[in-house]
Amino acid sequence: MNGKLSTHVLDTRAGKPAPGVKIDLLFGGKPLSSHTTNADGRTDQPLVAPGSLQKGEYELRFHVGAYFKEKNFLDVVPIRFTVTDPAQNFHVPLLCSPWSYTTYRGS
Repeated sequence: MNGKLSTHVLDTRAGKPAPGVKIDLLFGGKPLSSHTTNADGRTDQPLVAPGSLQKGEYELRFHVGAYFKEKNFLDVVPIRFTVTDPAQNFHVPLLCSPWSYTTYRGS
């Protein structure tokens, strides 16, 4: 199996998916790509396609301040994680409001 990296963003204040959230992907501290969530709060394609995932440190930067149109507390939410087995799928969702966030490792 060839692993991939995907995400989705849920607006917990509104209780719905978060469309239009810019997401930057970094690998090894260097910019790799940028994406924007669709109407379902997901990206149209995986952030890293099957077979292209590598061992190492990834970081997702979610631009939630621009989405919520307020930067009173959160602006950019960084989530840094390590891939040790690139054959596995990594789904890293963000559940957020203007004041809080949580994430987990899905598959």
